[in-house]
Amino acid sequence: MGHKSVVLVFGFLFFTCAHLGAAEVKGIKPLPLVKTSAKESDQQIGDFSFSGFGDKGKKAWDLSGKSADVFSEVVKLKKVVGNNYAQNDTINLTADNGDFNKKSGVVHLQDNVVITTSSGSKLTTDTLDWDRKQQIVSTLDKINLTRADMNLSGQGAQGQTGLKQIVLEKDVRLDILALDKQVNKKEKILITCDGPLDVDYEKNIAIFNNNVKVEKPDLIIYSDKMQVYFTPKQQDSVLVQGAAVISSSLNKIVASGNVRILRGENISYSQQAIYTAIDKKITLTGRPQIIIYQTENIDAASGN
Repeated sequence: MGHKSVVLVFGFLFFTCAHLGAAEVKGIKPLPLVKTSAKESDQQIGDFSFSGFGDKGKKAWDLSGKSADVFSEVVKLKKVVGNNYAQNDTINLTADNGDFNKKSGVVHLQDNVVITTSSGSKLTTDTLDWDRKQQIVSTLDKINLTRADMNLSGQGAQGQTGLKQIVLEKDVRLDILALDKQVNKKEKILITCDGPLDVDYEKNIAIFNNNVKVEKPDLIIYSDKMQVYFTPKQQDSVLVQGAAVISSSLNKIVASGNVRILRGENISYSQQAIYTAIDKKITLTGRPQIIIYQTENIDAASGN
């Protein structure tokens, strides 16, 4: 089989897997990498390129690389570059190595994996499964996701290809450089939890679970669960190619379950606490208790 005919065959294989269905973020597990034998590949292709098309013949994705080794179950790829063309966002995926599973249509990326989106997100990890039919990316490895003034990291992740919704399984850390509108100045906020974390960038909400801790310059909040709301980017008069983009401007925090708040030397306990960023007000509900430490000299006050 000549070089040109092999390329056409693989173009057909990828085209048959080009359907772009609605994706469920939760419950998707990374597919195991198919192992190949030590024997040489059936075919070797240099400088390959594939494309898939959706409705009305519009290109939905493409995949290219420096070389491809063709085995019975997988195609081994080198220097992989993939693009996914969503309605309001273009997603680019790169990796040093990759496998295309002929049966499932899943692309397994490995070594220096990077996802970037035209709306400003960048995800890096060691391995990643890209399910193009379900529009899902997933990994068991540590990920780092940057977006404007936010940096998110954790172990194990599942999300939409465009990174608008993502779930981190454990060891979650979110660093935010948030805008304090009262003084028009940015402040550092650190949020950690055992996980999982569920982020919806379109709805501007992040839900943290288990041993949650928020550290701000003026207070520390502990709770079992925490919902963090951000001000929509549209309200900050910033749009990126018409896409919904989460902003780093903190709007509200709703903490629930064994809430403990440290503000200076004072401590409060409750079952729920709502913190609003615009006025820095905290509302406690569910058997609230406040402990205030006074520094005045009691002996002097009593005249002794």
